[in-house]
Amino acid sequence: MDKVRTHTDGQVGVITINDPATLNAAGVDVMADLRAAFDGFAQDGSGVRAVVLTGEGRGFCSGANLTAGGGAAGGLSQPRGENDAGAALETVYNPFVTSLRNYPHAIVTAVNGAAAGVGCSLALMGDLIVAAESAYFLQAFRRIGLVPDGGSTYILPRHIGRARAMEMALLGERLPARQALEWGLINRCVPDDQLMSTALELAQALASGPKSIGMIRRLIWDSLDNDFAEQLHAERVVQRDAGRTEDFREGVAAFVQKRPAQFAGR
Repeated sequence: MDKVRTHTDGQVGVITINDPATLNAAGVDVMADLRAAFDGFAQDGSGVRAVVLTGEGRGFCSGANLTAGGGAAGGLSQPRGENDAGAALETVYNPFVTSLRNYPHAIVTAVNGAAAGVGCSLALMGDLIVAAESAYFLQAFRRIGLVPDGGSTYILPRHIGRARAMEMALLGERLPARQALEWGLINRCVPDDQLMSTALELAQALASGPKSIGMIRRLIWDSLDNDFAEQLHAERVVQRDAGRTEDFREGVAAFVQKRPAQFAGR
């Protein structure tokens, strides 16, 4: 995995897209490495209970690697009528973002510099999104005659409303991190030199929480599609499962004994 680095910090797995020469463009090779990294941290024996995703150098992810012909818009050089700019979405990108939505652990994205194109989509897959003050979010697709992908047309209207989603997608202008915070697109906007420390602090808090953290994130994601009755039923079913965990028993015991709970993620 030359273009993706991984390491652990306690119970937090850190995944870094490591191709600074392209501002960490997400070609299909990078996507395969990202999938392997996330899958590795999802294994029971990994010891990981939360994941941070970030980019090396001046950018989080500049989008698909068009120059390599292997990104979400790969194959642009093919003759007219033969090109399918959506093929890699079906085989690579869509399965990956779906796997993030269904991931067993909480995900924090630490956005440095550009989060453009499908890189913006990846940034928005974080359960908690932390951005450096110099970061920006860009729906760049209209600049090359394509449409937003990687789940952006799903996430943006639900996060910031139709009007602002339209503005980002139709105008293709940079949305600075500070404005993204004001719009409610991200959770934190911090000085550049505090990005990773803030992201790791949040991830450590999630990693030390109960097993229900993973259940909570799935309920919130699912709520984007459920109606009220469906969501009430989902809460009821998942609450049953949460109530059968060791962490629930520890949480109740700690409450009664007036001490901090020591959750084990079980």
